[in-house]
Amino acid sequence: MYRNFREVYEAAQNCQACALAQTRTNVVFGEGSAKSGLMFIGEGPGEWEDKTGRPFVGPAGQLLDKMIVAIDLKREDVYIANIVKCRPPYNADPRPEYAQACMGYLREQVRYVRPKVIVLLGRIACQNLLGEKQGITRLHGQIFRRKSFVLIPTYHPSALLRNPDLKRAAWEDFKIIKKVREESV
Repeated sequence: MYRNFREVYEAAQNCQACALAQTRTNVVFGEGSAKSGLMFIGEGPGEWEDKTGRPFVGPAGQLLDKMIVAIDLKREDVYIANIVKCRPPYNADPRPEYAQACMGYLREQVRYVRPKVIVLLGRIACQNLLGEKQGITRLHGQIFRRKSFVLIPTYHPSALLRNPDLKRAAWEDFKIIKKVREESV
């Protein structure tokens, strides 16, 4: 157990628990605020994130920022993290052993941020945090209640960039996210 959030951050920065430590430029720990009670969890850093050490700063991140603004918040108001903290080669899906190596850091992030609502961005986040093997098409927009927070899956912003036809469904999900967050704070 870590004594404070800084210790969790420092441990992640020095992590050598999996092969991704050998190829990363930066650990992408996460960033933001806990004040809104809202946390977003994606799958893992891409090229832009690896270069900057910040989550969701590439094209998918720019879309996520717009989606957050659409529910009357700003990026600085929410906490943004990923399942894995280092970029998988070629932006591939994170392998299970990579996710497992980072899961302790993510648990600590959730413990310190104490969100009321966690938005799971995409299939990988759902598989790792819900244990669901169903696709995001079936899971998106559902509410999964836990003891101290709810989980709401939606499409990963990169999927929306690849398939703009999904944006309407994602917007419906974000209306649910907004409503549930407002009811929980």
